[in-house]
Amino acid sequence: MSLIITNIDLHYLTKAENSAEVKITSNKGLIEVNEKINAFMENLHSTYNSKGSKSFGGFKQGPEVDNAQSFMKLLQDYLDDQEQFVPFSNQAVMRLKLELEKYELAETGYLVTCHYEMLGGRYLFVCLLPVSEHYYVDGELNISADTHVDTSKMTLAARIDLFEYEQNPQGNRYISFIKGRAGRKVADFFLDFLGCEEGIDAKQQSHNLVQAVEDFVNVNQLNPEEKQNTRKELLSYCKEQNQLGQEVKLKELSEVIPVEDNGEKFFEFCQQNDYELEESFPHEQAVINKVTKYSGYGAGISVSFERSHFGSDVRYNPEKGTLTIYKVPPNLKEQLLKLIEDHNKAQDAVSDDSNTAATAPSDSAPF
Repeated sequence: MSLIITNIDLHYLTKAENSAEVKITSNKGLIEVNEKINAFMENLHSTYNSKGSKSFGGFKQGPEVDNAQSFMKLLQDYLDDQEQFVPFSNQAVMRLKLELEKYELAETGYLVTCHYEMLGGRYLFVCLLPVSEHYYVDGELNISADTHVDTSKMTLAARIDLFEYEQNPQGNRYISFIKGRAGRKVADFFLDFLGCEEGIDAKQQSHNLVQAVEDFVNVNQLNPEEKQNTRKELLSYCKEQNQLGQEVKLKELSEVIPVEDNGEKFFEFCQQNDYELEESFPHEQAVINKVTKYSGYGAGISVSFERSHFGSDVRYNPEKGTLTIYKVPPNLKEQLLKLIEDHNKAQDAVSDDSNTAATAPSDSAPF
């Protein structure tokens, strides 16, 4: 990766259960950027990109949010003078403190505020990293406990695309944020802290894209193999964009989707039909993944298969509600045969015990 950190700051926040007080520990100055700090931010960047459930929006607009304490105003002041990152991050953490104090919940973690560049993009990343406990053994075999920052459990995080924000501050997609976490929505305090409101619906855009591709392959009368190849191209393109943290661009996608020599380009097809697709939009990878696979889980049963097998190797009877698999994967077949063998052995053992009991002499005297 080629991540370049412009500025980064760190604050520690702790709020006990049933307490209104939020304690803050701040740095005395900017964190010195070195290889470890770069690796740390690259890890956060990758972890954030891998989070599937994200929403997109922009700053709330209007007189009621146009004040000196709003995050948007603090950010704008920083962008106008990039030497003032510490005052910006200090005022930002005070905003978060005020929002946290409105809720009766415990929260402990490190607020990371980082301005960086990555693959031609310029971002401000803000996240509250949770703290987890771990155990270790020292040289004298003493077991001790300590805490560490758990980046894998990052759920309170947002990233602002600074190029998009500066070019279109009225837009509805320059802020991305993780949608929520178990038990409460991220909007409870983190979005209020940022002054962000949800804009473009990435999930709906993804559903519209999948539908457009399905209609496209049918209108062009592609054979089953060509249809599956087109779906795979869609999946591959979207996965790459997701890893890079980039939006889906219809013109780019149109270039990788195969068509007949005189066939219609996918981009023109979308333009001519009412799919309500933006030319460029953030997507939800979990929705796109379904274009080549069917999967489901419930009542202890998990099923997943390639779409191309439906109707041939895998058939569904809607009247009976049954699913028939004609080509069982070898590893599953081996497990099933072993299961049948164990079951038969158990049945034989029960049968032998019953016969022995029936033929054994009685210890009781006859009447």
